[in-house]
Amino acid sequence: MFSKIHNRKGFTLIELMIVVVIIGILASLAIPRFMQATTKAKQSEAKGLLKQIYTMERTERQANGEYLACAADDADDFRALGIELPEGHKYSYVVTCADPEQDFAAEATWDIDGDGNTDTWQMTETGELWCAYDDVTDTDNGDYVRP
Repeated sequence: MFSKIHNRKGFTLIELMIVVVIIGILASLAIPRFMQATTKAKQSEAKGLLKQIYTMERTERQANGEYLACAADDADDFRALGIELPEGHKYSYVVTCADPEQDFAAEATWDIDGDGNTDTWQMTETGELWCAYDDVTDTDNGDYVRP
C-alpha cells in the first residue's frame, strides 16, 4: 500500500534559496566594513608621513631657527628635511611656511575614489592633525585626530 520512501540526495530549491539569501545578507554587512577598512589603510599613508614631517620640521627649527618649506612631491626638498617619500606614494605633500621662524602647514591630498574630490589631511606646527575633507564619504568634516 505505501510506497517505499526513497533516500533523498541533493537539496530542494527552497533550501538553496535560503542559503543564497543568507549569503546576500552577510555580504551586505561585510562589504561596507571592508571598504571602510581599506579606506583607513589608504589614509594611514598620509597620517604617518604628516607626523614624520611634523617631527622633522620641529627638528629643523631647533637646529636652524626656522621651518623648511617643501614643494609638492619634490623628493629633494623632502630629503633636505630628512624624509624619504616612499616609492609609489599615493598622496601629494606640500609644506608651506608663512613665517618660517614661527609656523608651517603640511598638507596631503589624493583623489582616492577618482571622483574629482581630494582626500585632504593637514597638520600644523602645533601638532594638530585633521582630515579637512574625507573623499570617500564626501564630507567636509574637519575631524581632529590626535597625533
